[in-house]
Amino acid sequence: MVSTRLRVKELLRQRRWTTKVLAEKTGLSESYLTHIKNGTRRWNEDGLKKLALAFELEPIDIFENGGRISGIEGSARSLSSDGTAVSTRVKVVPVVGEIPSSPSSHNNKLVQLTTGFKGENVPVVGSEDDAMFALLLKDELLEPRFSKGDHLIVSPEVWTRSGDIVAVEYGKDEQKKIIAQVNYTNDFVVLESVGQKSAPIALVRGKDTFRIIGKVICRYQKMG
Repeated sequence: MVSTRLRVKELLRQRRWTTKVLAEKTGLSESYLTHIKNGTRRWNEDGLKKLALAFELEPIDIFENGGRISGIEGSARSLSSDGTAVSTRVKVVPVVGEIPSSPSSHNNKLVQLTTGFKGENVPVVGSEDDAMFALLLKDELLEPRFSKGDHLIVSPEVWTRSGDIVAVEYGKDEQKKIIAQVNYTNDFVVLESVGQKSAPIALVRGKDTFRIIGKVICRYQKMG
């Protein structure tokens, strides 16, 4: 069973905030936040986002276990601030050390195993994509935008457009898989370095081989 308990009490103590201060920062009621803090009510997706914004953290960092969970995904029965029941979907996404060529629930777990991250997962709220994966960045090539130790959540089901950060495979004789910013023109697909550490790659439409594997939908920053 996936734990969905939040560490609001701990974060309030660290920042020396009262529940009233947190209520002012989130727009949520003190009564609701008290229940969340004490674990007597479940959070909902909107509340989680507001808490993350108030604490200036990624949503994953609000979970008590810091996102290091194992098991299967499930529906957390939540209550909104007005007491209305809401079913919030928590997706457990496998951590991988390289971009899977053909993301799927099965293939991602194989890549997870072969890249040395067996049993490591992160929770993602608000997406139903079974082919999502969490790419752990093992170097500093994408800095300053992304840092070594970050997890990039990649969703193959999300439609991409110019300016998006994507996982892409390209090359004719030797296939390469990278994280890049994609820009579309009438004649070219341009892959720009996220960290500005290499020159853009211009691929000719209809001639050069490339394939968008998935869009980076969020980043979970390393803790500590």
